[in-house]
Amino acid sequence: MAPISSSFARDANGVPIAFDGLTTSVSQTLSGSNTTVSTPLFRITGSIEVRALYGVVTTVLGSNLTATHWRLNDQTAQPVITLVTGTTISSATVGSVLSRRNLVSGALTLMNASAGIVNDPIAATAPSYFMPFVLVQKTAGVNSDIEFTYTTTNTPTSGVIKHYLRWIPLSDDGNVTAL
Repeated sequence: MAPISSSFARDANGVPIAFDGLTTSVSQTLSGSNTTVSTPLFRITGSIEVRALYGVVTTVLGSNLTATHWRLNDQTAQPVITLVTGTTISSATVGSVLSRRNLVSGALTLMNASAGIVNDPIAATAPSYFMPFVLVQKTAGVNSDIEFTYTTTNTPTSGVIKHYLRWIPLSDDGNVTAL
């Protein structure tokens, strides 16, 4: 089994919170120029349960960022993780949060930090704010990557999003690597 390069969340005393999975993170610089861009963020090995998928804006985003969504790329097919028509995240400010809190048929949610926001789970019966789901690597060891896709008409666009994946291994080889 490959080493795991993730960590547990910690409580206020620094004690690991192990019951809710590991967290892996990676920063993405948006630099597309009048095109659609898909950036690989995380490589999936084996099978995992995703407990949370979200991003936090760390550098203000450029204007004209549309159709943003997460997808799985198995190098042949690209099944969506959030609605492919996506969400417009143009000019989102530092501290804004993007999240997958719905089923695949739902768009990612943008909570723009330009104003205070309260955002509930998708339903009162939801298991948490984030809707869990399972990802499986394509057979024969084919790279299976979580990607963030966006379209821009800027030449080029700008901004940085730090993406987080909280997950639990389901198979003996279940693992996530930041790319």
